[in-house]
Amino acid sequence: MLLDTASLYFRAYFGVPESVRAPDGTPVNAVRGLLDFIARLVQDHHPDDLVACMDFDWRPQWRVDLIPSYKAHRVAEEAPAGSAEPDEEEIPDTLSPQVPIIEDVLDALGIARIGAADYEADDVIGTLTARAPGPVDIVTGDRDLFQLVDDRRGIRVLYPLKGVGTLQITDEALLHEKYGVDGPGYADLALLRGDPSDGLPGVPGIGEKTAAKLLAGYRDLAGIMAAAEDPASKVTPAQRARLLEARPYLAVAPKVVKVATDVAVPDVDHALPVEPADPERLDALATQWGLGGALQRLLVTLHR
Repeated sequence: MLLDTASLYFRAYFGVPESVRAPDGTPVNAVRGLLDFIARLVQDHHPDDLVACMDFDWRPQWRVDLIPSYKAHRVAEEAPAGSAEPDEEEIPDTLSPQVPIIEDVLDALGIARIGAADYEADDVIGTLTARAPGPVDIVTGDRDLFQLVDDRRGIRVLYPLKGVGTLQITDEALLHEKYGVDGPGYADLALLRGDPSDGLPGVPGIGEKTAAKLLAGYRDLAGIMAAAEDPASKVTPAQRARLLEARPYLAVAPKVVKVATDVAVPDVDHALPVEPADPERLDALATQWGLGGALQRLLVTLHR
């Protein structure tokens, strides 16, 4: 089981009241909510291995170089020119201080936590999925990862509809039913229709339904562009004009939209811990941050 950790703690933050605070008054709603999410996921799905995948760079420069609008609307503060640091993401003021607490608690628990410099958590998930010898459940609120769905390999996306108690089990049948595509086809669908939440412009005039029809007729982006360039094809004149005009965008969009599957990630033990890796540190964190019942519920679930 691979967790898109930021996606889950954002959901926890907005799903648990900010009145949930540590003894010193610091909000810990995202921390406690995430711990409850993990406990429920382990209880319901019984993974053998669990990895909390992290955004070491939420907006990699190499993606911005290809499409400058990529996530631009979510930048709170740009990094200085030439800096190795990423741009600062716009995050609620009371969530930012909780992220280091989440990292400390996961480490003390012994839950594998993996990120990679210059890459997003999606790319870590793509890489670990590509390497996995068996089935994989990816837990994320980000539909971009639907592109990894693969029934043959047992790769599903568990997409939270309400917390993690109600999950959309996303397999190829669901993708075909909702979008008319398979996993790899979802990436082509996304780049054609665009995605305002990621700053992807898409092809003007090509919405989701039109993109799905084009993919059904021509299989993939390469097939669509070959048809657009062929005067004898059945692509409509309006679609042809839009696609050909968008060639510069479509030449780079696949690299931006498709998750990387060859990232250099550290080789760590992914096994779900039965006991905390550092019980003393965990006790200190539980006391300092008032983690209470949420941590205890997770520990009980792991010990089973």
